[in-house]
Amino acid sequence: MTQERNWNFDEVVSRKDTKAIKWDQEFMKDYFKVDVELLPLWVADMDFRAPKALLDALKRRVEHGIFGYSLPGDSYYKAIIDWFQRKHNWIIEKEWLLFAPGVVPAIQFIIQTFTVPGDKIIIQEPVYYPFKSSIQENGRIVLNNQLVIKNNRYEIDFKDLEEKCKTPRVKILILCSPHNPVARVWTKEELTKLGNICNKYNVLVISDEIHCDLVLPDQTHVPYASITKKFADKSITCTAPSKTFNIAGLKTSNTIISNKILREKLAITMQNVSIRSSGIFGGLALETVYNECEDWLEDLLVYLKSNFDFMVKYFEENIPGAVVFDLEGTYLAWVDFRALGLDPKKLDEIIKKEAKVGLDDGAMFGESGSGFQRFNLACPKSILEEALGRIRDSLDSHIK
Repeated sequence: MTQERNWNFDEVVSRKDTKAIKWDQEFMKDYFKVDVELLPLWVADMDFRAPKALLDALKRRVEHGIFGYSLPGDSYYKAIIDWFQRKHNWIIEKEWLLFAPGVVPAIQFIIQTFTVPGDKIIIQEPVYYPFKSSIQENGRIVLNNQLVIKNNRYEIDFKDLEEKCKTPRVKILILCSPHNPVARVWTKEELTKLGNICNKYNVLVISDEIHCDLVLPDQTHVPYASITKKFADKSITCTAPSKTFNIAGLKTSNTIISNKILREKLAITMQNVSIRSSGIFGGLALETVYNECEDWLEDLLVYLKSNFDFMVKYFEENIPGAVVFDLEGTYLAWVDFRALGLDPKKLDEIIKKEAKVGLDDGAMFGESGSGFQRFNLACPKSILEEALGRIRDSLDSHIK
């Protein structure tokens, strides 16, 4: 099913006083350690209304008026199976699916299930910072297979990856695919090379594919577990509609595990903390967006590409020393400010305290992110334009 295309991504919807983390000024003041009101382009949620078909479905459910315990039902699983076959050419089975309240909790449960304190887990910085904190909070040790920049594009250092996989007590690699924050969509060849190394050394791959639907038109996301059965047998894929359709607050995600032994072990961990299924609204939201809102996503991707192109041109004309990395996937732009000659901490201070724009400092994603900033492009163009103007005006007095 499709819906009438009557959405407006240019509409500025006020999120103040809605308890939205992204826009809550008191939260940001504490989080960023500043005492100014910020224009937020940081945490990865969008400033767009959810698709109308979803709003209508939720309204109908609210009008029923009873919100007791619920089960997902066959339609829940069918929506997921149909989506991944249609969008990603990946045939999965109902039995492979395990519910989780979010991808980060799922990663925590996987770490707790398949490793013990003192075991080592590989990440690929600069990368989504909860990977590192999830490892450390569980008493495991982080190994960094740092991504390398070649011709203004990030690549995997496969030689270093093999050395890391050889290390005693390495049990897991957490793969970010598409990658946040560097916006790479890994090719089948890259994933195959990574998978062969991990399988060779019996390293379990957790593939975080939460951004799998947010790839630009000239790119193709390849689910890691879809490449070969041997990769599927030694991997766990984490998915959710939350980034795709801006429904993170409804707390619905799923792990996809074809290996029955791995799946049963993880299921026990989740059952032990009473995690079994989504709530009424999360489950309904998943079914609705996967079944009825693909056209909204198609138009969203066009809008995000337009925002990115605008940003690239803006930097070229106004802040030419900065390098905007190509956006292959996600709605998160990665910008290298190092050529401006500013101390990275000073740069971050200028952006937040003088420009009054809330960005994620690149150092949050690992030491190799120092001197970079991450921009959330999933906002009306007018907000992006205002933020870029503030940054330009603030940097002018420091770099001329």
